[in-house]
Amino acid sequence: MLLHLSAPHRLPLPSPFKFLACTPNPTNTDPLLRPIGFAPLRPLLPLLASPASVTDAGLRFREKLLFIEHDLGVDSSHALSLNPSLRSAPLSALRSSADALRSFGLLPADVSRVFAMYPSLLTCNPSADLLPVFRFLLGPAAIPFPDIRKAVVRCPRLLVSSVPDQLLPALRFLRRLGFVGRHRITCRTTVLLVSSVETTLLPKLEYLRGLGFSHQETRCMVLRSPGLLTFSIENNFKPKVEFLLNDMGRDVSELRDFPQYFSFSLEGKIKPRHQLLEDNRLWMPLSEMLKVSDGDFTCRLLEMRLSSIDA
Repeated sequence: MLLHLSAPHRLPLPSPFKFLACTPNPTNTDPLLRPIGFAPLRPLLPLLASPASVTDAGLRFREKLLFIEHDLGVDSSHALSLNPSLRSAPLSALRSSADALRSFGLLPADVSRVFAMYPSLLTCNPSADLLPVFRFLLGPAAIPFPDIRKAVVRCPRLLVSSVPDQLLPALRFLRRLGFVGRHRITCRTTVLLVSSVETTLLPKLEYLRGLGFSHQETRCMVLRSPGLLTFSIENNFKPKVEFLLNDMGRDVSELRDFPQYFSFSLEGKIKPRHQLLEDNRLWMPLSEMLKVSDGDFTCRLLEMRLSSIDA
């Protein structure tokens, strides 16, 4: 016989935790559960369980943010804005990417810098995305293992470049140009490998040839100063050539003997030192004018002034 209770004497309902602990079973003998029934309670179970699942997800996300900020030293908000996949990626994926970089000699500060520049690498597949680049550097590019870290630190973009579409074509082009033997690609010049042959390397070679240099002269210039292939035509080559010809009154032939001219700051070094020579009515080759330190340049300038006075 069912127990009938009036509203004022109705027994208190059990707490939600008791419902979560009970196994739905119509034969349950609990006198409090049997009259209430299980059908009305089943829709409540997901609602009662959802706070725990939400809390677990929040804790996992917080743990991931702490790993990015504390362990990797990367701005998590910046990383999330550039790589939304971080929100759903498991923490183990991030650890795998970091471990892959460390296994090739990168220091914690290096790993932090790489991930800060390219947050997409945090959620990459190390086997498919990172290892092919390292195999390329060790294999075709012939970079010694101790120099791998230096190569990546100088040019982190290597890690986000396609081996078949970018790195291999650039290496083949550079070797045909003469980057072999003592001029071979090293950890100092791997930055050239991320340059497009068609849109970056060839236009710069054509510009130098347009100044009147032969193919062989241009080739020798870039082998002596590989940085030429990384400089902007509009922001570096053109203004410095114009200053050399118009303001300094020199000939472009000097660039053949000293292509490093393009690696010096126009405003910070070339113009000030030229002005000092002009003020003292003195002249010196580009290499003597630019390669020395400020102190040595001043000493050389004084020596020249004294020599002119004695003469």
